[in-house]
Amino acid sequence: MLKRRRFLSIAAAGAATAWLPGRVLAASPPPSRPTVWKGVAMGAAASMTLVHPDRAHARAMIARCVAEVDRLESIFSLYRPGSALSRLNAAGVLQQPPIELVELLSFALSLAHASGGAFDPSVQPLLRLYFDHFARPGASPQGPPPAAIAQVRQRVGFGDVELGAHRIRLRRAGAAITLNGVAQGFVTDRVADLLLANGFGDVLVDLGEGRALGRRPDGGAWRAAVAAPDATGRTLFELPLGSGRGQSAALATSGGHGTRFGTDPRLHHLLDPATGRSANHLASVSVAAPRATLADGLSTTLSILAPARHARLLADYPAVRAWSVDAAGNVTGPAIGA
Repeated sequence: MLKRRRFLSIAAAGAATAWLPGRVLAASPPPSRPTVWKGVAMGAAASMTLVHPDRAHARAMIARCVAEVDRLESIFSLYRPGSALSRLNAAGVLQQPPIELVELLSFALSLAHASGGAFDPSVQPLLRLYFDHFARPGASPQGPPPAAIAQVRQRVGFGDVELGAHRIRLRRAGAAITLNGVAQGFVTDRVADLLLANGFGDVLVDLGEGRALGRRPDGGAWRAAVAAPDATGRTLFELPLGSGRGQSAALATSGGHGTRFGTDPRLHHLLDPATGRSANHLASVSVAAPRATLADGLSTTLSILAPARHARLLADYPAVRAWSVDAAGNVTGPAIGA
């Protein structure tokens, strides 16, 4: 997965929390202390907070969840040569693909169709072009030359991805897939679902995207804060997360400053497949949704899609709320309740 700077902060417990991008923070321990795990998953700081009276059981479940994250990374990672996705990209075809790869790629392709190609899982050759360009000493700070971008764009096109339960084939020569725009959310959902299936109804999972179940130990809602894209630590807004009325189950934030190429802030990983260049319509986009996979995918998509097209896309997802942040730090979106 891409290693990117975090700017979504999740709090495990109540008020008086100092919010900072890239960190998971908790206030003073509540009366019923939760079981907390912190580490790294998919290239980002990660945490799991479980509210359960049996702490030994909670620790055992956390170990199962960490193992599940590792298993899913072995499917979706671009940096593990033996991952299912890496093998697909190397050979252009994958027989008997893991069901999780079929499921997530199917969702990614549906989002590509819905967005008119703004979201495109086949954009990996362009990302590789930029990474390789800036890895060379003395590389032009303006990025790859237009001719190189035009040539690599010939390898990109989600319509030529052939997806079936028993085979995935990339019909374009030199094509490759990335699921980095949705995989963090997918893994977050899988972990939350595993916990819920094993009797954990009050949970906060933060694996780069946030997903909450139930409530905090003190009975309040879990909280998430979205930080300003300027890295000052300023909080733009907070949202209650959880299963209660007026709360969202999942929240994801995307912005070009999360992973930059070189020194020019306008060159980053949110590439528009139509141009081969970074999309700079907005500084960041945050999406609240019933599931983290959807929140993750839509926050990525809306960061690339022209703002004039946002309303049309979001009309297909009535349970979703989205907030856009412009370069000046102004937030546009629905009113936020307490």
